[in-house]
Amino acid sequence: MAGVSKDPTLELEREWFAAGARLVIGIDEVGRGAIAGPVAVGVHAVRAGTGSFPEGLRDSKLISQKKREAIAAGIDDFGPGAVGFSTALEIDEHGITAMLGAAARRALLALHESGIDVTDAVILLDGSHDWLTPALRAPLDVRTRVGADRDCASVSAASVRAKVARDALMLEAHEAHPHYAWASNKGYGAKAHYEGIAAHGLTELHRASWIKR
Repeated sequence: MAGVSKDPTLELEREWFAAGARLVIGIDEVGRGAIAGPVAVGVHAVRAGTGSFPEGLRDSKLISQKKREAIAAGIDDFGPGAVGFSTALEIDEHGITAMLGAAARRALLALHESGIDVTDAVILLDGSHDWLTPALRAPLDVRTRVGADRDCASVSAASVRAKVARDALMLEAHEAHPHYAWASNKGYGAKAHYEGIAAHGLTELHRASWIKR
């Protein structure tokens, strides 16, 4: 029995284009389960008629940092996109689900301000839960799909955008706060991270309500 392919396609996007959509915007988040740093939400727009996407594109979790950065360098040739963030403080105050929505809304606003009419798009959200619609000021055509980050090129691209942008922020944060090994764990709950918390306490980048001490 053949294994399931890990490579995304444009099949779903093309189905919607055939049904009349002119634009599909894939959305994916990175950093949801971290204990430090922001949550990042990437958005990536694919226009009707787009025939290909970057070679090696996959869900960001399935490719190396070097390959992600190489793909990200040329990803605008596949379509425009943006990344939105919600801070650790916002997550502590309002909860992760609401702040996923806020970060996505910020990314969509940035995309809209760059000249992409997001109101005319099918919005494809990875997963089974629509955490975006409650954050919107006006309704959009939001659709969910489990595994979209793996299967759909628009969402894979959004995932890569979000991962590269968030990793860059965590590398910068490591320079200011070197005790938590963020250069390697990117704010997730690794042993070295918890050891740093035990020795040096929390920073403004920690999601304090998430950390048992």
